[in-house]
Amino acid sequence: MLKIDHLTVAYGPTIAVSDASLTVGDGEFVVITGSNGSGKSSLLRSVLGLAPTASGTVAVDGATARTRTEWQRRRRAAAYVPQRTTPGSFPLLVRELLDSSGNAPAAEAAARRLGVGELLDRPLTTLSGGQLQRTYLARAVGSMSGERRLLLADEPTSALDFDGQDDVANLLADMSATRLVVSHDAAVVAKADRVLEMAGGSIRERAA
Repeated sequence: MLKIDHLTVAYGPTIAVSDASLTVGDGEFVVITGSNGSGKSSLLRSVLGLAPTASGTVAVDGATARTRTEWQRRRRAAAYVPQRTTPGSFPLLVRELLDSSGNAPAAEAAARRLGVGELLDRPLTTLSGGQLQRTYLARAVGSMSGERRLLLADEPTSALDFDGQDDVANLLADMSATRLVVSHDAAVVAKADRVLEMAGGSIRERAA
């Protein structure tokens, strides 16, 4: 489903990801761990063309992206939950954000599992960081239909308490989509099919 081959991401002279390769199979749940600044977020963002690739390739279902049209197609194939979610500039309600997923019933069901189902009529601007994080994850779950079968999530439990971390870990584990998640949370790591480690821009399989 996802194949990253000898990828290097560079911000000017700074190398964020160095010659990284990994494959995530169809329906597999893979977690990347590592310290801050190790390149995890840059690697995740490179899948969507949001990080400057110096060399290497990223393929989804065997297709790489180079042109604007190809990147648009890539972004339609993947749902992305960034590390820092924001309420945006417009006073959307939680219900409206979930509706924008394309599958409101699935998004609302995920919201209930994540403990934010009772907030549907609340403006996003009134939510706590943890509530907003869970709402965006529920929206991503709702969008996983049709051609969109890849979920990318960057520290989806960073603003949550222990119960919230468990809820997110269980939801991610129950999904049938291909999942590549950056997390240091023990609950999420425990549910993964495989765990990879990043350090200094390099990636490796974590020893059992």
